[in-house]
Amino acid sequence: MKTKPSQTSSQNTQLKQRQRFGRKSKVVDTYLQPSHLVGDNITLKEATFELSAYLSKRQDQVEAALERSLAVVYPEKIYEAMRYSLLAGGKRLRPILCIASCELAGGTVEMAMPTACALEMFHTASLIHDDLPAMDNDDYRRGKLTNHKVYGEDIAILAGDALLAYAFEFITVQTKKVPAKRLLQVVIKLSHLVGAGGLVGGQVVDLESEGLQKVDLQTLNFIHAHKTGALLEASVLCGAMLTGTNDEVLQKLSRYARNIGLAFQIIDDVLDITASTEELGKTAGKDEQAQKVTYPKLLGLEKSKLKAQTLIAEAKLELASFGKKGIPLMAIADFITTRAY
Repeated sequence: MKTKPSQTSSQNTQLKQRQRFGRKSKVVDTYLQPSHLVGDNITLKEATFELSAYLSKRQDQVEAALERSLAVVYPEKIYEAMRYSLLAGGKRLRPILCIASCELAGGTVEMAMPTACALEMFHTASLIHDDLPAMDNDDYRRGKLTNHKVYGEDIAILAGDALLAYAFEFITVQTKKVPAKRLLQVVIKLSHLVGAGGLVGGQVVDLESEGLQKVDLQTLNFIHAHKTGALLEASVLCGAMLTGTNDEVLQKLSRYARNIGLAFQIIDDVLDITASTEELGKTAGKDEQAQKVTYPKLLGLEKSKLKAQTLIAEAKLELASFGKKGIPLMAIADFITTRAY
């Protein structure tokens, strides 16, 4: 039986999110040793980073940009359905990663914001489709009724489709002061990572694996490197690609992104067991109900947590050569394993 979130679940989730992002806490990167900072002439003390303030500021910027990104025109129902899910809240982790990587590579928030919004459109579209009865069949997302529960399956499918298409339009029309060649490279990267070679491919293998008794770790890694990790990798890479940075930087960011992507999913699997429906903003225990293979099922809870921590440590090491410019991405990596939702 599904546990229905309280009527105030969405508000509670957003309040907890604001409390987490808004309080004055500082994160010191323990993997960034003084020897890594000499090139930027800063000390370990100066590498202290106010992650909560950073996330809160960036989230506010992303929310404002998303609000402006999509107006309601005729036929109103489809635009209302698109906005319903797009503006439903959430961590906005993918847009924030995009902005952080763009800044690391020498770009600006303004340069990255259209791509950041597009990434959230891709993510939202994937969630709308993922929640459908033919897929994961969930009634709640981010503490609210899922799109198909409000607008019906037909409109929900079309809303997801429309967001996918609009995301590409939004990048190409709204991005300013970026050469067309770079925008084309970003569009190519996104097309691959959200399609059959990335997110969709991972979803297919995930669906085919439901209820199977023998799913090995290699298959599970494939599912989540594609279903979850691909869009996180796109978020990190595309932000940097907008600046025209070199291949060496992109390779380091790619390795960073793949590690945090897998760690993110491992923690998602853990939270599906340990967190409540109200805390998650979606139905807890869904993986077990659907007989999905998960990291805790294969490795156990503690080994899964250790695996995630190891991946985060490896991800952060990829950024050590960037000095203080890499600190926001390092701090976000830590957030992935310490989050409670």
